[in-house]
Amino acid sequence: MQTRLLRFLIRFLAVLPLPVLRGLGRFAGSLAYRIPNRELDNARTNLALCFPHMPETERERLLQSTLKENAITLLEMPAVWYGKTDAWLKRLDMGTVPDDIRSLMQQGKGVVIAMPHLGNFEIGAHFFGAIGKATGLYRPPRKEGLESVMLEGRNRPGQNQMVPTDRHGIKALYQALEKGELIVILPDQQPKTAKGGGGVFAPFFGVPALTMTLVNRFARKTGAPVYFIAFVRTGSKPEYKVIGLQAGDAIAHEDAELAAEELNAGVERLVRHEPAQYQWTYRRFRVQPDGSNPYSSGS
Repeated sequence: MQTRLLRFLIRFLAVLPLPVLRGLGRFAGSLAYRIPNRELDNARTNLALCFPHMPETERERLLQSTLKENAITLLEMPAVWYGKTDAWLKRLDMGTVPDDIRSLMQQGKGVVIAMPHLGNFEIGAHFFGAIGKATGLYRPPRKEGLESVMLEGRNRPGQNQMVPTDRHGIKALYQALEKGELIVILPDQQPKTAKGGGGVFAPFFGVPALTMTLVNRFARKTGAPVYFIAFVRTGSKPEYKVIGLQAGDAIAHEDAELAAEELNAGVERLVRHEPAQYQWTYRRFRVQPDGSNPYSSGS
């Protein structure tokens, strides 16, 4: 019953016009700022850690904007999942990004796409499917019934394939690179542990963050270039701007910590384009080298 209700809600949101969804998102974000909740506390803590020299009044304005933008992203997801690829591609100011990615693909080693939680990252399903075959890594959601709906939407645009974060999924990503294809990873998800080489600490906006080593392993073992990308809202037409940049050579360094610094630096450069559209509600710094936890409500 719960899954059917969820599917109905998602399908309902999918048919609403973008201006309506954005209006609802701004309203929901305004409520989230006024009503005590965990996301509000997380975002306030993250912004204080990452922008310590920003005046508090300016940080609060950024916090309000962040909650609104995060709510808009959430409400836009069904429209992206069930929308037509041609219609979504027309909404994008792509610049040279498609040509940049195609040029990297010509090296024959595939391309590792690092796509952080910035703007509407779900648009990537349409964008990458129009360039070539893409295999994306995902972490199954906790909400019962959401996984099947999410995969149905993300796999719809042509050539995409989603694989879970297990050994079979990792193997599929290596196989995709061997074929010269794209693989897509969300690089700002905190690994479960630093044990076994799954993560190392590296600065993110100057704050120690447990950072995945997976991107480094792909780049180091296969020689595939790494390209950062995000789809940010513009507030005008075209409605989204595609921003991208290639990672430096350090991303494939044998020193995992140096590679993690390059990974976080790339994410940070993208975030600084539109900081309000980043997912500051995520507990990015929950694990610290000294064992402390900056989030007041604990783990």
